[in-house]
Amino acid sequence: MHYIKPLSFRLALALLFTLFPLSACAATPPAKLSIYHDFIEKMVSKHQFDRGELTVLLNKSVVKESILKAMSSPAEKRLEWHSYRKIFLKSNRINGGIKFWQENKALLDAASDKYGVPAEIIVAIIGVETRYGGNTGSYKVLDALTTLGFHFPKRAKFFQSELEHFLLLCREEGFDPYEPKGSYAGAMGKSQFISSSYRAYAVDGDGDNKRDLWDSHADIINSVAHYFSKHGWKNSPIVTQQTTVKGDAYKTLLNRSLKPKNTLKQLAQKQVLTPSNIADDTIVKLLELKQKNHSEFWLTFHNFYVITRYNHSHLYAMAVYQLGQEIKKGFLTN
Repeated sequence: MHYIKPLSFRLALALLFTLFPLSACAATPPAKLSIYHDFIEKMVSKHQFDRGELTVLLNKSVVKESILKAMSSPAEKRLEWHSYRKIFLKSNRINGGIKFWQENKALLDAASDKYGVPAEIIVAIIGVETRYGGNTGSYKVLDALTTLGFHFPKRAKFFQSELEHFLLLCREEGFDPYEPKGSYAGAMGKSQFISSSYRAYAVDGDGDNKRDLWDSHADIINSVAHYFSKHGWKNSPIVTQQTTVKGDAYKTLLNRSLKPKNTLKQLAQKQVLTPSNIADDTIVKLLELKQKNHSEFWLTFHNFYVITRYNHSHLYAMAVYQLGQEIKKGFLTN
């Protein structure tokens, strides 16, 4: 997917309206027309969209069963750590990250200095999300967001909100709303920003007055760093640290929450080995990760939680961290 050439949003809709006039909607089943009614009225009254043009656009979207299936069974919920890790901690993804860092060192150094986010974290995010742009997604974003917004009740409110942001983004950036492609969840570009994140956190890193998350590495790198900065990344070298436990008392510390809530002192009282060089009142989370025949235990700190703001999964955050460490090791030895 290449950067979408700027095109007046109204012009894009007008062209679509010409190709598919409103009279064509007469052949559209009433159920499909009515399902978008409230959303269209909201966009008209709140954002001054043209009712007829938006009706034509939304009724050209296609419900994708493959999107509904993928959303119902994401890898983060379906796999244990030993299987999930194998997807990302591969030599080609590590080597790809080393190459990406070498080719973009000046940009990464500048972004790290500006936002305080380590280069290996920025590179690993792009590597985990799209293999450094090798797979930015094949679904039309419009199809993904209408499918999930109107045919996936569990998260309909969220994806209708993302559809609203997407249409506003297209108008603001001059995108043809029928052109952008992305993931099954509507995430876009090499950094896989959803529409609300694109609007809120994407930055123009190369000064060309565009926010291009497909082809401009300056925009992509700075946008990822800006995202983490805005979500509270701290200038601390500690993200996570492996540990050991004794007995069963530690089990009371395990929960589904992503956010650190216990002190190191509290963990030590439950027979969790804690580092002696870090203050006892440091807030952490104990994480148990399943290998094939045993469990690993990790202390996760504030910045680990910040990584989960990109994707709300401990597995995802650990994959980003470990991939980043392998990439950094390779980069420094080359």
